[in-house]
Amino acid sequence: MTSLIPLTGGLPQLITNVIVIVVMIHILLGGCAYGVMLERKLSAWMQDRVGPNRVGPRGLLQPLADGLKFIMKEEHTPHGADAVLFTLGPGLSIIPAMAAFVIIPWGGILDLSTLPEIVKSTLGIGPALVKIAGANLNVGVIYLIAITSLGVYGVALGGWASNSKFSFLGGLRASAQMISYEIPMGLCLLCVILIAGSLDPYVIIAHQQQFSWNLLQQPLVAILFYTCMLAESNRAPFDLAEAESELVGGFHTEYSSMRFAMFFLAEYFHVITGSAFFALLFLGGWSINPVGGVIPTSWNWDLPLIGGLGLVLLQMAIMIGKTTLVVAFTMAIRWTLPRFRFDQLMKLAWQGMIPVAILLLAAAAIMTYFGVSQYMFLASGGCLFIIWTAHPFMPHQDSPNRRIPIIGSRFSPLSDEQVVTASTHPVALDDSAIPDPRQGTMSIH
Repeated sequence: MTSLIPLTGGLPQLITNVIVIVVMIHILLGGCAYGVMLERKLSAWMQDRVGPNRVGPRGLLQPLADGLKFIMKEEHTPHGADAVLFTLGPGLSIIPAMAAFVIIPWGGILDLSTLPEIVKSTLGIGPALVKIAGANLNVGVIYLIAITSLGVYGVALGGWASNSKFSFLGGLRASAQMISYEIPMGLCLLCVILIAGSLDPYVIIAHQQQFSWNLLQQPLVAILFYTCMLAESNRAPFDLAEAESELVGGFHTEYSSMRFAMFFLAEYFHVITGSAFFALLFLGGWSINPVGGVIPTSWNWDLPLIGGLGLVLLQMAIMIGKTTLVVAFTMAIRWTLPRFRFDQLMKLAWQGMIPVAILLLAAAAIMTYFGVSQYMFLASGGCLFIIWTAHPFMPHQDSPNRRIPIIGSRFSPLSDEQVVTASTHPVALDDSAIPDPRQGTMSIH
């Protein structure tokens, strides 16, 4: 465990933190820009069409064109809006999103003594061990949850300050949604913390390397946490705060130019940071062996925690690759599942996910108390059996999608009315493959 490793800290760790922040903030900004293009290309592939391919070779300069478009568009402040709060809303959305990633461990622990002699002599570096993260916090996961929860203020404030009923409703929806889904997300996070026995991201990764990835140990927790991550990021099918079919554009209806772009930049930052957090909690971070120590010793291999620059770069590549896969899966879900209604959204959280998360937390507490947390996958299977068995006996509401009888409809006739719903026209009853001339002129399109 990294808690037992004597780290150097001090100035070497501070310099490493600054370098990691500067490097990763540029990587994430580029990831946000090309994440938009990835989503457009992925949606085009799923819908059997061609995505953006005009600007630059294979459309690779499309993000640059989009950025220039946002910069050159006219800024508009609607009449009656609070100008200060209207401008402050996008900033309050993007600042927490950009500040949350600093606790993500993108690599293991770098041994500075392995650097080339010319580098060590030039920089005056002595033997030291430093963590490859933006901030060395032993309560990192709590910091990430706390800082990302502040994003709701920007959305709610932007919706209220716009002086638009559609924006206001979108802000109210976002507030209720984010607050509701933070509860099961926190419970799922507690399940991981109980099993790992620490709030330190490095200890959580080391625990998964020692046993197995939490995706295998706690699959139900992973599903619930990922669902909450979608809801916290306002991603489909939880994009009720935007809901263009109902609210024009939701909380950002009145925004334009770069203030509009900042909202979407914050959304993609949340998606990337949330995906990296999911990779940390459930995909073993930079681990490449998902089963770890649950199988014979000959299979219990993985990347070492401490090493030179080459090992750290490999760990960063693995971590970024896992994050990219989770981001792509998030985008695929957007073009796969329809949007929930708002009552379905709230019902899913309060009547479904929160009780299940409490059950999973109780199971994790029991397994930890008896010291058999390495068999948490058995407890997850037991929780699934309990849910499957108890669900038919739980109180149910009438389906909101039930057909409502309407007087005069042929599908709900009166008791003394004779209605024939089947077609009686001979053309409609003919199933011949050859068009019947009686149908009239056939379209060639």
